[in-house]
Amino acid sequence: MFTDSHCHLDFREFDDIRDDLMFQCQQLGIKRFIVPGITRKRWSRVLGLAQRYQGITPCLGLHPWWIEKATEQDLWLLQELAVEHNIAAIGEIGIDGAVEHLEKQQEYFAAQLAIAKQLNLPVIVHHRKSHHLIIPHLQSTGLEKAGIVHAFSGNYQQAKAYIDLGFKLGIGGTITYDRAAKTRDAVSKIPLQHIVLETDAPAMPLQGFQGLDNSPKYLPKVFDQLLSLRSESAEVIAEQIEANVNQFLGD
Repeated sequence: MFTDSHCHLDFREFDDIRDDLMFQCQQLGIKRFIVPGITRKRWSRVLGLAQRYQGITPCLGLHPWWIEKATEQDLWLLQELAVEHNIAAIGEIGIDGAVEHLEKQQEYFAAQLAIAKQLNLPVIVHHRKSHHLIIPHLQSTGLEKAGIVHAFSGNYQQAKAYIDLGFKLGIGGTITYDRAAKTRDAVSKIPLQHIVLETDAPAMPLQGFQGLDNSPKYLPKVFDQLLSLRSESAEVIAEQIEANVNQFLGD
């Protein structure tokens, strides 16, 4: 069994194919999907998908790309919905050094970390050119349940910094690219209990699929690439990764 620990099945790219896609994924052994909300407007859609499809776990957060429009009311609603719907994690949240409003990004990242700590929930963290900003926030907050660093694409030292804080690393299409030597090296070395698989569909297509929408059905291809980087057997890796997801979900 596989779990896509990060995919955006609520996006419009899947509107006309979602039923067929869910059936295809079932046939491929992909039975669980963690779907993070990214803005207040998307939260109800994510929650609705979880009611419609078995195997979808909704998470809610304010993504740094759209933080300019976020308000304090959004933070209050996030906390309210998290309790009301017993969500698994606060996310997708984070800091993106390649977009504007960096000060507000940090402010809202800290606020959402505080909500996660208060509710004793893990987080799903978005990063880009921002490890140096994110790690101090995580260190100062001290989340008991940590969470997942989504789409990890750093080196071994950066991986270890998150692992030391108890985080798992979301491994996706990045490792299918030959140019990602530092990340592939890191993934080959880090303890297996800190790895989960993801696609970030419809974004982050795998090598050979550039220019096309990504899909959860490609998760086995990410798994195959992971096998080529590790010494453990396929059975051991698959079993441990699912155990890692179970731990993240509190199962």
